[in-house]
Amino acid sequence: MSLASPKGSPKMAAFPRSLSSIAASLAVLAMFLIFASWLLVSYPIGSTVRGYFYSVDRKIVLPASGFNQSAVNDVDFVDKNSSSGSNLKAPVLSSNSSFVVDNSGNARVSITSSVAKDSLPSESNVELPISSKDSLVDSKSKEMPEKPVELPEPSLRSAENEVGTSSSASSKASEINSVDSGCDLYHGNWFYDPQGPLYTNNSCPVLTQMQNCQGNGRPDKEYENWRWKPSKCDLPRFDAKKFLELMRGKTLAFIGDSVARNQMESMLCLLWQVEVPKNRGNRKMQRWHFRSTSVMIVRIWSSWLVHHSSEKFDFAPEGVSKLHLDAPDNSFMEFIPNFDVIVISSGHWFAKQSVYILKNEIVGGQLWWADRSRPMKINNINAFGISVETSLSAILTHPNYTGLTILRSFSPDHYEGGAWNTGGSCTGKVKPLATGELVENGFTNIMHKKQVMGFKRAVKKATNKSKLRLMDITEVFGYRHDGHPGPYRNPDPHKITKRGPDGKPPPQDCLHWCMPGPVDTWNELVLEIIRREFKGDQNFSSED
Repeated sequence: MSLASPKGSPKMAAFPRSLSSIAASLAVLAMFLIFASWLLVSYPIGSTVRGYFYSVDRKIVLPASGFNQSAVNDVDFVDKNSSSGSNLKAPVLSSNSSFVVDNSGNARVSITSSVAKDSLPSESNVELPISSKDSLVDSKSKEMPEKPVELPEPSLRSAENEVGTSSSASSKASEINSVDSGCDLYHGNWFYDPQGPLYTNNSCPVLTQMQNCQGNGRPDKEYENWRWKPSKCDLPRFDAKKFLELMRGKTLAFIGDSVARNQMESMLCLLWQVEVPKNRGNRKMQRWHFRSTSVMIVRIWSSWLVHHSSEKFDFAPEGVSKLHLDAPDNSFMEFIPNFDVIVISSGHWFAKQSVYILKNEIVGGQLWWADRSRPMKINNINAFGISVETSLSAILTHPNYTGLTILRSFSPDHYEGGAWNTGGSCTGKVKPLATGELVENGFTNIMHKKQVMGFKRAVKKATNKSKLRLMDITEVFGYRHDGHPGPYRNPDPHKITKRGPDGKPPPQDCLHWCMPGPVDTWNELVLEIIRREFKGDQNFSSED
């Protein structure tokens, strides 16, 4: 029996046409597969899609210009494994970040709750304290942005952040050549540290007797144990070896009045515990040399930071101090090129008798004004602000100075019930004020305000390559009314330390600081500022 169709049957004619159609379709499919394979090899779509949607293989580098539509167009997408992206100096957003444009055409950064707000640095140049100096910088231009990056507060905070340790987000930022938060060092709280100070009054031979509170018989010691803790990071205990290594071959100069001397002696006491320096001072300055690292610690006395004389000037008689507010004090200016770091401070001498001269004209005075018919143009508070501007401007425009200058803000005193010479007292203060207990001091506040104004005006006049930072300790130390010598100013065993029958307190010092004591925190801050400037905002701890 045959299954073949008879000759001329329509089925016999259809079979070969169907076979040819199938063959043609297979040929087209093969060509498509070959072409698609070539596309996949040349353009890896999967990787591209993954990069755009999940930000796994790509990093977003923020441009240095202000955030606008053109800035968005200039954003570079840098492959993680490319040679162009491996050595980036600019901060890079993490995989939890996105770069979006709002309805007005402005670009902003959106960050999920797992990234802390301070894991990226904030905007500033040199007009603000070091805690907020760093900004997102383009790897090519190195210029500061015109607008700050707005970062939302995270919805969750880890327990690790609450106690001030580095968050995982900031650690990750450090791993990708970014900088750490550079957190605000001047907002936080004082906490009791049972470890106590790094030296004692008996282990430091250079401290001034008036600040040797234990040696002068002060009965309590807890004031030595309180340490400062910024809200969003740690301020490490002072590490003398790390300081000397950071400052290898460099000179640090303290310039100012007796409170500057107080800080300089604190620095020497801290360093003395690891190496005994050699005294190389002369009549113009104190100098201590640390041979192991060739570090020099210098102190230069300058009461007002501006030029002063006692010669007769116009209607001001000889003997009264004349302050030329528009001329810096040459007692330190002549040595400026020799310094790598300067810690400068002043203020309290503006309460003393003096005459103020500006543009070769007497414009005011403190505790002196011979001609009552002439109105004073400048009081002591304004004179202080002008002196700050003058001295800092001279440093920032010196052609041969390229170092780091730290302005230590006005140090608060704690005379209660009067001034230093009218019965003011800080007797019996044994611990810091608690939050909410700080009593505003009008004089301290206005002096601090004028100082900051002088600082900002000086910044605008800068012409050299030096750096200027504000170490803003005024409010922080307003809480430390317990840190002064009080009546324990000398070792006399018969000195009066309690109020008399009439209720008047004994003479006391509520301006300078006991050593060891709160003043040591100033040098912890100095070390942190130097570390940030010399090494960048990398994670740092005294255990490193």
